[in-house]
Amino acid sequence: MTAEGNSDALLMHATTVAVDGRAVLIMGPSGSGKSALALQMLAFGAVLVADDQTLLTVQDGCLIADCPEPLVGLIEARGTGLLNAVPFGPAKVHLVVDLGQHETDRLPPQRSIVIRDVRIDLALGRDDAHFYAVLIQYAKAGRRA
Repeated sequence: MTAEGNSDALLMHATTVAVDGRAVLIMGPSGSGKSALALQMLAFGAVLVADDQTLLTVQDGCLIADCPEPLVGLIEARGTGLLNAVPFGPAKVHLVVDLGQHETDRLPPQRSIVIRDVRIDLALGRDDAHFYAVLIQYAKAGRRA
């Protein structure tokens, strides 16, 4: 069953990509760069789960991300239009990125967020040209505590 058919699904204004099958949920206010960050990650091997709207459910204690049917395989590129992307999902969320908050610490403490009673690692947004690469590596191998 897809998340869309699940009455317990939460629709979140967020973009989600997956790296090696591990979902990275990118949230933040409108215009904060969620799709732009996702496009950078896609260019370096991530795959698209959902752009702009992500369906979230809990299965076996894990947060699962999926895409609403009308948006499957589409990602917005401002100034260009809707681009096609190979769809992937549903996928277990391993990392949440909050572009509405900015990291100021060089070596920040390990952060987490609780969504639907599931605790997940959290990374705050950064004004860094290589942030996409940091997130790809984080999704692949995690982080040292």
